[in-house]
Amino acid sequence: MTHSEQTRTPLSAGDDAKSVLVAGAGGVIGRHVADEYVRRGVPVRGLSRRPVAGARWHHLSVDLLDADAARTGIEAAGDTTHLVFGAYVERPTTREQIEVNSALLRNALQGLEAAGAPLCHVTLYQGGKAYGAHLGYFNTPAKERDPRLIQPNFYYEQEDILRAAAAEHGFEATMLRPEGVVGYAVGNPMNILMVIAVYASISRELGQPLRFPGTHAAYDALYQVTDASLLARATVWAGSEPRAAGEAYNITNGDQIRWRHLWPAFARHFEMDYAEPQPVLLAEAMPQYEDLWNEMVVEHDLVSTPFRDLAGWSFGDFIFRSGFDNVTSTIKARQHGFSDCLDTEDRFIELLQALATDKVIPPVA
Repeated sequence: MTHSEQTRTPLSAGDDAKSVLVAGAGGVIGRHVADEYVRRGVPVRGLSRRPVAGARWHHLSVDLLDADAARTGIEAAGDTTHLVFGAYVERPTTREQIEVNSALLRNALQGLEAAGAPLCHVTLYQGGKAYGAHLGYFNTPAKERDPRLIQPNFYYEQEDILRAAAAEHGFEATMLRPEGVVGYAVGNPMNILMVIAVYASISRELGQPLRFPGTHAAYDALYQVTDASLLARATVWAGSEPRAAGEAYNITNGDQIRWRHLWPAFARHFEMDYAEPQPVLLAEAMPQYEDLWNEMVVEHDLVSTPFRDLAGWSFGDFIFRSGFDNVTSTIKARQHGFSDCLDTEDRFIELLQALATDKVIPPVA
């Protein structure tokens, strides 16, 4: 039994949910949440534009950017009691991010209202951007009561939309703030696990040592991650815990790491030599290895996935060049009843092994 299995919350958690709609079910967060509710025997519909391979729940193909399509597509989810909102669209400017991601949430809520859904609870995901992690240095450990920044942010806009709708229609809402979510999902630009897994696998295939590709400042800074399965358990908890109504919570594994310590552990796992960090822009370096990866897929009988969907190299560059401490306090969640935690180094190794077992990346031996 793995450590993550040992720390799971009881199966009774989440009994309040009669029917769950997960928006963004194809992403790393949404997929794990949908699977967790299914594991607990709760009916789940997963909403995304494209079907999700291997899904154990009913898929709804809906484009939330189209208000009319959203209203029509969500008609089938008229019995939804819990909405889990993990949909996200990347845009190059702050204004565009606010416009498009606000529309996603607004259309989902209006679609459920039109369907007459007996909505009881909505979980909305935020993240370190709420504290300014995307801007540079921010005060740590960040706490949920910290004031908003003067910088516009789509998290703020979405939260305001959700709180207003909750007050008008009588449902509860909880905001969860993970950092660096790790878990298996493809086509998701913000998943550092897949960046590490594919980068290490290609380096190993090339006969190179494993090198941290970021800056020395990032190599030594404190960082934290959130395991996707832990976040899924937090989501179930938030949807059934009265104290979580109207609250925001930082949700991470509960420890902090330095890449200085983890990358040698990754090298040992992959049975590779380890060399000193060498800053490399992954977004520039890695696309050239698409043909090599396709050869590796054939050689090792791996799951065939378009190379562009495997890893978000630009996201990896951002994380591995963030030369400041990124730490949020999880005390509030613990005080309110969610005490789940994981050892990040152990969990990374478990997940890397699982990727090999599932033939997403080549086996070590």
